Amino acid sequence: MSLATAPGRRPAEPATGPRAAGGWFLVLPALIPILVLSVGPLLYGIALAFTDAQSGRTAPTRWIGLLNFRDLLHDTLFWESFRVGLVWAVGVTVPQFALALGLALLLGQNLRLRWPARALAIVPWAMPEIVVGIMWRLVYHPDAGILNETLGTGVDWLGGLSTALPAVVLVGIWAGMPQTTVALLAGLQNVPGELHEAAAMDGAGAWRRFAAVTWPAIRPVALAISALNFIWNFNSFALVYVLTNGGPGGHTRLPMLFAYEEAFRYGQFGYAAAMGCVMVAVVAVLLACYLAGRLNGDER
Repeated sequence: MSLATAPGRRPAEPATGPRAAGGWFLVLPALIPILVLSVGPLLYGIALAFTDAQSGRTAPTRWIGLLNFRDLLHDTLFWESFRVGLVWAVGVTVPQFALALGLALLLGQNLRLRWPARALAIVPWAMPEIVVGIMWRLVYHPDAGILNETLGTGVDWLGGLSTALPAVVLVGIWAGMPQTTVALLAGLQNVPGELHEAAAMDGAGAWRRFAAVTWPAIRPVALAISALNFIWNFNSFALVYVLTNGGPGGHTRLPMLFAYEEAFRYGQFGYAAAMGCVMVAVVAVLLACYLAGRLNGDER
């Protein structure tokens, strides 16, 4: 029985009047930057999607309603980039999680040189995406790249229609593994060792202990980091921009890169904003599905 419902104790009531005003005053320093830097630009971008805003245009911007969305519905290039974005997001997120989970389980063991290994594991996380992209472009270089030098081949990994997307996905997995590993490793630290000892005494093997003890304990962390990784990967820009700039032939053109080109290469700000609205809607649906699944799981 909680203190709030114990006999002789009145249930807590929501703060009103000066106390509530004081609480909002304390929250404002953190809330104002969010409103100015996130919510404000988001609302402006949504409003821009319903206009014919273009760069270098002397005529005033006009409100055109759903015209941009109607054109977007028939834009096969955009939907192809959307397909590429989904392939990229799934192709990076799933192996990334599997490899990060194995690495987290390994780094969670009481092994020699565990702390240096943990430090090395987060090195890709500390590198800016631009640097990662440049480094991997040198690795994939068709003439002097270390990969072709090692394999004794001359494959243009980033320029081939069949190799560009897998090559970029591999870089995405490598670059994103550290943050997933750190999150899972933090979850593993909260698993009581006594539960593993009790399961081992009952004769449970390593796989059985993982399924019955470890996974239920880290499942909330695993679901959260997987959902966030999918959203981050779907909205990726810098890494693919540096590696391939969407080529060859649009085979690695992600939706965010497509919207960037429409806005800043062709000056179609309203049309690009409509693309952004569609991507925000997709992310919102994914978040809603994730939260619904979490709530249903908690109710069980």
